[in-house]
Amino acid sequence: MPSHPFLDSAFEPHWSQLTPEHIVPDIELALTQARAAVDTIAGQDLGTLTYANTFIAIENATDDLTRAWSKVTHLQSVADSPALREAHNALLPKVSAFYASIALNAALWTRLKTFASTPSAAALTGIHRRFIDETIADFQQAGADLPDDKRTRLEALQSELARLTQAYSEHVLDATNAWQIVIEDDARLRGLPSHAIAAAKRSAESKNIGSLEKPAWRFTLHVPSMEPVMLYAEDESLRHELWSASVAVGSQAPWDNEALVRKILTLRQEKATLLGKPHFADLVLERRMAGSGARALSFIEDLERRAHPAFVQECRDLEAFKARETGLPSGPLKAWEVGYWSEKLRQSRYDFDDEVLRPYLPMNRVIAGLWELAHRVFSLRITERAAGSVEVWHPEVKFYDLHDANGRYLGSFYADWHPRESKRGGAWMGYLVTGGPQPDGTRAPHLGYICGNMTPPADGKPALLTHSEVETIFHEFGHLLHHLLGEVEIKSLNGVNVAWDFVELPSQLMENWCWERESLDLFARHHETGATIPAAIFSKLTAAKNFRAACATMRQVQFAKMDLGLHVRTPEFADGDLEAKARALVADCMIPTEPPARTIVKRFNHLFSDPVGYAAGYYSYKWAEVLDADAFTRFKREGIFNAKTGAEFVEHILSRGNSESPAVLYRRFMGRDPELAALLVRSGLMPVA
Repeated sequence: MPSHPFLDSAFEPHWSQLTPEHIVPDIELALTQARAAVDTIAGQDLGTLTYANTFIAIENATDDLTRAWSKVTHLQSVADSPALREAHNALLPKVSAFYASIALNAALWTRLKTFASTPSAAALTGIHRRFIDETIADFQQAGADLPDDKRTRLEALQSELARLTQAYSEHVLDATNAWQIVIEDDARLRGLPSHAIAAAKRSAESKNIGSLEKPAWRFTLHVPSMEPVMLYAEDESLRHELWSASVAVGSQAPWDNEALVRKILTLRQEKATLLGKPHFADLVLERRMAGSGARALSFIEDLERRAHPAFVQECRDLEAFKARETGLPSGPLKAWEVGYWSEKLRQSRYDFDDEVLRPYLPMNRVIAGLWELAHRVFSLRITERAAGSVEVWHPEVKFYDLHDANGRYLGSFYADWHPRESKRGGAWMGYLVTGGPQPDGTRAPHLGYICGNMTPPADGKPALLTHSEVETIFHEFGHLLHHLLGEVEIKSLNGVNVAWDFVELPSQLMENWCWERESLDLFARHHETGATIPAAIFSKLTAAKNFRAACATMRQVQFAKMDLGLHVRTPEFADGDLEAKARALVADCMIPTEPPARTIVKRFNHLFSDPVGYAAGYYSYKWAEVLDADAFTRFKREGIFNAKTGAEFVEHILSRGNSESPAVLYRRFMGRDPELAALLVRSGLMPVA
């Protein structure tokens, strides 16, 4: 076993050796080495500067630290434990402060600027010119031109933001894990799908609750457990209990996030002010496609205007439907009734229940079909390594290799799909190794991972997924391809290291194949008979696709407006009732309920579990939806399995990372700028031309 396992350079990490007691010494050593590397570059004679000993050197200076720290943060997401969390949190401020200090190193900045102004730098072209320009912009945006006192303050801000956002994330996870409800009366389970009942029973058994004579059913706030209750449980009091617990996440001691939100917002505003911007949104968006907080907000408000009439009608339709079904007067629903009555209305209108699809969406077939789709569209071959041949962090994790049509090894990835209490919620993609073209002409492989919290297997059956879960798997796989197919020789410009409002294009594009009959037939097959989805069910699925699409659009608009409001008008949230003020930003986008629903401001991990993350950038989901809906029109026109179209998407988008402006890359693929119409048509908010 190496003495510093987190610094082991093996391509495939030895997860069993990556134990909490090694984190502090290993990361401390990596920090020491990285500081020394930076100091070496910063101390060079100004007359001996070259591209290699400045820009390339700084690109490589933090390699070992970045790789080691990525293992720590990944384990904290998928295998959290008290010891791991303690070690992670002890190092987090130091690591954050170090990375922030690079751009604030005056001697280093002098050398980068000096070389950038030389004829040698001016002669560089292509990716190397892009790298110099992006690095200079990175340093300037991070405060390199600030006077010493402001640099010192900015460095402290970065460290404090890392600490506070980590605490916010932990509060959400801990509050989620702390709550459960145990049901002993099976009458309260009426309406629930059998798989949800079986999962609740297994959950109780895992906690030694219940017995053969007196069974019990345990529900939690994790999505696979909670969602079926909110959609199907006839027992309103059960739905009310879960809803109340869910909206309380991040709002009650000892996990109350209100003070953290205020502090995070205040520090972000201070950071923006230090860097000469009026607010954090303009700081963050300066080099993204939107360009500014005002343009992002204008985009979102335009979507809101287009969706609002249909949104109002959908809300009235649901109220009228409940009134007809119950004989009660029409009026706003209770917040915990919206999902239940929406599902009833959908079944009434389309005679379609999502649950009928589960038997046709077994996880193993979905994954196999996705691999086949990647082969047909992108000429890729994905093969699973035998269990036990590669170390993983949990027995459920699988490991795959990726090759292109010529047999060239492109990289590998892990897949970890089911919920655990030690694993954070949601679904995500990340990476551990960035390979790509090397100076000697070879190509090094990439290493990434995709994680989720999908319905687990039960009662000897495979994991049977919802259609939404399938979309999530395809989404994360799109992100993964963006990393694994990168052909950019500068690591920091490879893969998903692109403008945040462009990064969702590859992931959201992949979701389109989940709605096409031809591609569904690759994987949507009954887990017992192998039969494809019957034509009648498929027709109902597609007919119901845009059911309450305006409400879905307004939900995303709500989150984006709240995000931009918080980060443009930050001083307004320094005191007073945070929830009331947040709700005032977005009340016109929220489904009217009685009592009024609460916002997710205190459990909004996208905004507050990272020093930047999606902060001031949540609009990116809808922005990228415009791109993906428009881009998929080319696949629809030329064939959804058209390998030539797929090859051009790889060539112009998936392989290019941040080698050029995203607007340029998009125009290369589509031959023009993106058009909004495709998204509006796809969402049913505009008629087909």
